Amino acid sequence: MRAMVLREQGKPLQAWNLPTPEPGPGQILVEVAACGVCRTDLHVVDGDLTHPKLPLVPGHEIVGYVVAKGAGVDRHAVGGRVGIPWLGSTCGHCPYCDGGRENLCDDPGFTGYTLDGGYATHAIADARYAFAIEGDYSDAEAAPLLCAGLIGHRSLKMAGPEARTVGIYGFGAAAHIVAQVARYEDRKVLAFTRPGDTDAMAFARDMGCAWAGGSDEPAPEPLDAALIFAPVGSLVPAALKAVKKGGTVVCGGIHMSDIPGFPYSDLWEERVIRSVANLTREDAEEFLALAPKAGVRTTVVPYPLEEANRALDDLRAGRLSGAAVLIP
Repeated sequence: MRAMVLREQGKPLQAWNLPTPEPGPGQILVEVAACGVCRTDLHVVDGDLTHPKLPLVPGHEIVGYVVAKGAGVDRHAVGGRVGIPWLGSTCGHCPYCDGGRENLCDDPGFTGYTLDGGYATHAIADARYAFAIEGDYSDAEAAPLLCAGLIGHRSLKMAGPEARTVGIYGFGAAAHIVAQVARYEDRKVLAFTRPGDTDAMAFARDMGCAWAGGSDEPAPEPLDAALIFAPVGSLVPAALKAVKKGGTVVCGGIHMSDIPGFPYSDLWEERVIRSVANLTREDAEEFLALAPKAGVRTTVVPYPLEEANRALDDLRAGRLSGAAVLIP
């Protein structure tokens, strides 16, 4: 199989020809049709997330078709379309797994980080952590649902159903999906982009946001909750100032620069800061059923698999509206 491989963090990916793997017990082999390029991939490649498996095939927004099944697999028919997300396996017996919080598992496997991912023509997955992709999405359109969509959905859930006016800080792949879900749920969405990024502001308004402006601007009205997807720690104090008493600031990324100091008065009055970690299988089943009902459409920019480094560079430089997707 062909793959783009990370041999050393901080260095470009390299094109390799590798043996096509065979699925073991409980696993499926998927022919990759599309793989989204996520900011988490960038954190892995650039070294913000340390100690990945090396060499590594990155990528965890995988859409493909089952070509073989290992022993004991009773999910997914050969030929069926599936999505493979970031959470690739769990131990099943730690206190978090036993307590219904497998996203916090003590011994997890992460696709494209500790397990080889989808920047390749084929990928192996634990059948329990692969999900049927329904709806009329093309393969490329479906790819961002597997992380940008899932993490956005979990972040919005963390804000709570009582959050009717929601601010989104950082308007990229996750934000453009969750904004549509929020509008489906009849919430008002305000978008805070990189200062001066008029293209992102226009994109946010196209996605149904009632207002869009720079993250250096004050919110035009108090927020019930704020979702932060940009990996910029200074946005946390800004968001705290923007939310109402009792409001919640949800940090949706896996990595963020240091949060600067801020006065206690900005946190007081029962404001909450919380992070989102990974996802559960329940999240995946719930969101992948919700997305077509909510009319969620993804904006994607396709790249050939061999141009993965260019896709990562474009994401790193903020040149994308929507999500980059690799097509083998």
